[in-house]
Amino acid sequence: MDKKYLFFDIDGTLAAGGYGHTFIPDSTKIAINNLKKAGHFLCIATGRAQAMAVSFMHELGLKNMVSDGGNGITIDEKIIEIEPLNRKYVLDLLKECDEKGLVWGIQTDNSNTRLVRDESFIKRTNDIYMKTKVIPDLIPESYENIYKAYIACEYPMEKSIHGLKNLPWYRFHKEYIFIEPSNKERGIRKMMDFFNADYKDAIVFGDSGNDLSMFTDEWTCVAMGNAIDELKEKADYVTTNVDEDGIYNACEYLGLF
Repeated sequence: MDKKYLFFDIDGTLAAGGYGHTFIPDSTKIAINNLKKAGHFLCIATGRAQAMAVSFMHELGLKNMVSDGGNGITIDEKIIEIEPLNRKYVLDLLKECDEKGLVWGIQTDNSNTRLVRDESFIKRTNDIYMKTKVIPDLIPESYENIYKAYIACEYPMEKSIHGLKNLPWYRFHKEYIFIEPSNKERGIRKMMDFFNADYKDAIVFGDSGNDLSMFTDEWTCVAMGNAIDELKEKADYVTTNVDEDGIYNACEYLGLF
């Protein structure tokens, strides 16, 4: 087979178990090794911050990543760029949250740590996704870049937060929402353009709502068996669940090794 460019989401695609219990199935590791031997280009495509995804890249022996929901590019283990959120829109959103008494946190660098003003965010979310650092006099305006923000609120409170209309956001947990880039397609195109590769040679693998942007007619799209229905409807092929040899079975079906 000709060289293909494969892009894998992490949670629910490469890895099973959910936050706090994440593991990569053995069959997935075997598939990745077989794909390497076949000479394909392999890349992670995740909504996670680059710093929170690099361990998966290393565990699988990969060197390339589209991170931060499409805003980050890592090639041969070197960060090429990580674009922050629109600063004005984020600051306006946080101001609105303060006016409405909503607790928030922000991520101001490429790390696994969010900044908060007090313990309220932790108490309201019981979060285990990332580390949380309390800065009592936290002033978001003092940071040049804000890469992600988090608002503690349960559905349907987000419907009353007007500032969200200007920013990409997603709810992964019941207790809070993520304000983060959500355009993996953009990052994949940048990666393909960097290597002057034909879009038709790209194959993407995903399972969740934040993977919808990378499911386009220009390349092959594979949905996991555990994927949301909307993603399966857009897929060229639906494989088995992540913990039921989903990646291996898809790659075998597509004749990639």
